[in-house]
Amino acid sequence: MKRLNSVIMTFLMFAFTATAGLYAQKKDRILPKANKEYAESKFADAEADYRISDSKFPNKATAPYNLGNTIYKQKQSSEAKFAYAKALKNSKTRAEKHRAFHNLGNVFMNEKDYTQAVEAYKNALRNDPTDEESRYNYALAKKMLKDNPPKDDKKKDDKKDKDKKDDKKDGEKDKKEKDKDKDKKDDKGDQDKQKNDPKQDEKGDPKPQPGGISKERLENLLNAVNKEEKKVQDKVNAQKVQGKPVKTEKDW
Repeated sequence: MKRLNSVIMTFLMFAFTATAGLYAQKKDRILPKANKEYAESKFADAEADYRISDSKFPNKATAPYNLGNTIYKQKQSSEAKFAYAKALKNSKTRAEKHRAFHNLGNVFMNEKDYTQAVEAYKNALRNDPTDEESRYNYALAKKMLKDNPPKDDKKKDDKKDKDKKDDKKDGEKDKKEKDKDKDKKDDKGDQDKQKNDPKQDEKGDPKPQPGGISKERLENLLNAVNKEEKKVQDKVNAQKVQGKPVKTEKDW
C-alpha cells in the first residue's frame, strides 16, 4: 500500500510546475514575478500575485492554472479545483485543457473522489492521447474506483439486500397468518364438537366451569376453606373463654 501511495504521488505531481514560458503574457508584469516566487517555494506570495494577475486578465487561463498549482502545494486541494475549473473555462488550446484536466484529476484523487478523477483523466487524454502520465493516472483511478465503489452504489446494494430480507419476512408473516387462521378454524371445530355434548368435553371428561375449574374441584376447595375458617374461629373462641389478650405486634 505504501508503494502504491508513493507511485501515486510520483505521477500525480508531475504537472505542478509554473508554466512561465508558455503562459507568460508580455503585458502582465505580475505573472513573471509570481512564477519566480513559485519556483522559490514562496507559495503564499505566489498565490497573492497570481490572484492579482487573474483579476487584471480575467479571460486568460495562465494565472488561474498556476494559482491552482500554488493552492494545491499549500495542501488546499479542494480550493485548487475551483482555480482549475476557471482555467478550463478560459483555455483556448488543447494543451491548456489537457494540463488543467490532468491536475483536476489529481485533486479528485487526493479527495478520493475516484468517479470524478476517472472523468477528469479521460478528458485529459482526449486533449492529449499521447500523454503517458495521464494514461497511467486514468488506469489507476479506474482501479481505485473499482476497489472503492461510491457510497450511493453501496446503499443501493444494501437496499436490495434489505428488500430481499423484507420479502422473506413478509412471506414468513403470511405463512404465520395462514397457520393462525387454520388454528382458529380448528378451535372453532372443537367448540362445535363440545356443543353436541354440553356436559362433557371431546375426551368424555366433565366440562370445566367458567374460570377453568370443574364443579367438583370447586366444591372441594370451598370445603377446605370452610374447614380452615372453622379451625380459626374455634381457636379465637377458646382464647376468649380464657380471657387472655392476644398480641398482634412485637414490643419494641
